[in-house]
Amino acid sequence: MIGAGPVGLFAAYFAHLHGLNVAIFDALAEAGGQPAALYPSKIIQDIPVFNEIAAYDLTNRLINNLSDDCSLFLNHKVETITEKDSYYIIDDLLQSRGIIIATGAGAFKPKAFPLPVPETLQSKVNYFIKNPATFAGKNVAVLGGGDSALDLAIELSKVANVTLIHRRNEFRGLESNVEKVKTNPKIQLLTPYLPHSVSDKNGKFELSLKKVGTELIDQAEFDNLLVAYGFRANNRFVKKWGIQTSDGLIEVDRKMQTSKERIFAVGDCVTYAGRVPVIGIGFGEAQLAISNIMQSLFPEKKITIHSTSI
Repeated sequence: MIGAGPVGLFAAYFAHLHGLNVAIFDALAEAGGQPAALYPSKIIQDIPVFNEIAAYDLTNRLINNLSDDCSLFLNHKVETITEKDSYYIIDDLLQSRGIIIATGAGAFKPKAFPLPVPETLQSKVNYFIKNPATFAGKNVAVLGGGDSALDLAIELSKVANVTLIHRRNEFRGLESNVEKVKTNPKIQLLTPYLPHSVSDKNGKFELSLKKVGTELIDQAEFDNLLVAYGFRANNRFVKKWGIQTSDGLIEVDRKMQTSKERIFAVGDCVTYAGRVPVIGIGFGEAQLAISNIMQSLFPEKKITIHSTSI
């Protein structure tokens, strides 16, 4: 398993149910992927069974589900996958008869704030929040209009005064979160506006904002900027393993198999027509991949597809 985010961790658990030995590699120092590393306090609302669950709680539950004999290689970025006979050799470290890539968006490289920022303020430009309490009592500008921006604005509003700045009047997120933002007295909406310039005013951001479609420039002051313009997918490194990609994402067939036999991919690192980047869908893809790996490795065996099979 390459990737120890939520989908990779669940795939490892599901593989163990089928009696497979599993090793997990991840370039980060801790398991849990993007939710654990970037916003552990985020409340996730699209996981089956849970109407809501904090990212750190989901991570802990998935890690606790791993079998005791699961090998976990953290701080290890996989560099080479070499095919030999019926095996793949990973970094000359171990051999495997099947591989699942679950690297999500790949490296967590956020889309940068597009304007020059005075050096005195650069440490106050944030792209994620590990601990919302560090923003307690502050005036924070959240820049963006997607799910991450909405989530961050809602979370920060519990401890800070938040202004959500977006270039459109419409938001690209769950309608329930859009409604929460619009009705939250601690969240001010500034739409449609784009940042125009930044200056340092006594250690605070003086942010010039241009109203889209006009020449109007407004000014606002903030203690911190939280940039939520999204992350750039970076899974292009798999091309050196001979795996076909499209726009930085891994192409898979209906079995979740890549262009290489017995190498599968699941979660937000993959692309196919109609895919939606939701963790729950990644969990289903993991079950598909494991079931098809089993059928590939053991064609003579009748595979139990799910735990309620009769």
